[in-house]
Amino acid sequence: QVQLVESGGGLVQAGGSLRLSCAASGSIFSINAMAWYRQAPGKQRELVAAITNGGSTNYADSVKGRFTISRDNAKNTLFLQMSSLKPEDTTVYYCNLELKHSELNYLYTYWGQGTQVTVSS
Repeated sequence: QVQLVESGGGLVQAGGSLRLSCAASGSIFSINAMAWYRQAPGKQRELVAAITNGGSTNYADSVKGRFTISRDNAKNTLFLQMSSLKPEDTTVYYCNLELKHSELNYLYTYWGQGTQVTVSS
């Protein structure tokens, strides 16, 4: 019913920047919270940054001051601008959306397919 397409990952040198995008399409009435998570092999998925439909944001301590989350509500798209990247930022990043399919007050959660970010030292 809903497709999330992530893009923007890749290989970058330490200190460099990348911009991730997550475009949602399909049966969408409205989108509430949107977020980016990341998961390293053998570790739990962790929240990187989140943004509400009102624009309030929160970040993991490890990325504060370096990453910026934003959204384009008209295009149902989520972004993550990553700057001053470090080798420890290397992992797979996933977008996460909480949305409604209709005016009924049921929320559904969807995940993107993941995009690899690799930061070389």
